[in-house]
Amino acid sequence: MSIQLVTRRFTVEQYHQMNEAGIILEDDRVELINGEIIEMSPIGRKHSACVNRLNSLFSDLLGKRVIVAVQNPIILDNLSEPQPDISLLKPRADFYESGHPQAQDTFLLIEVADSSFEYDRDIKIPLYAANGIVEVWLVDIIEQKIIVYRQPTENGYSEIKTFQRGEILDILVFPEIKIKVDSILG
Repeated sequence: MSIQLVTRRFTVEQYHQMNEAGIILEDDRVELINGEIIEMSPIGRKHSACVNRLNSLFSDLLGKRVIVAVQNPIILDNLSEPQPDISLLKPRADFYESGHPQAQDTFLLIEVADSSFEYDRDIKIPLYAANGIVEVWLVDIIEQKIIVYRQPTENGYSEIKTFQRGEILDILVFPEIKIKVDSILG
């Protein structure tokens, strides 16, 4: 005899209500993925340093052409509100005070991964593709490479390229900006 567990999925609205009621606190390291509240991995020093490098790099290179959001939520659909490490967002006068950004507001999402590599690659990146995020970078700080995902489809990204140290990459919507992989990995 097998036991079948019944799980309950939460909507983004319910997730926000839990925050307002104090069930989920602002400092809790959780995100909503496919209706499930997922506890995020602790941030190590290499991960933190990489995120800081990316924030500084994009702020310097793109200035007011983007809003660089660091570990802030983005609403993908009614059941998912992940918190990518870096989001390059379309500028808005209110800096998204009136509502979290959505897929159409996003130029680029970046996940920095060490212990979370498989989760980011197998769960979050397909979710980003299914919701039309045009470009995602997965920075693998263990293997020292950057995997770039472009051309989203419902089944994942149709263009996937890996960049190693010594190579240069660009952002799909800002092709004139060239970025050294080494400047991201440190």
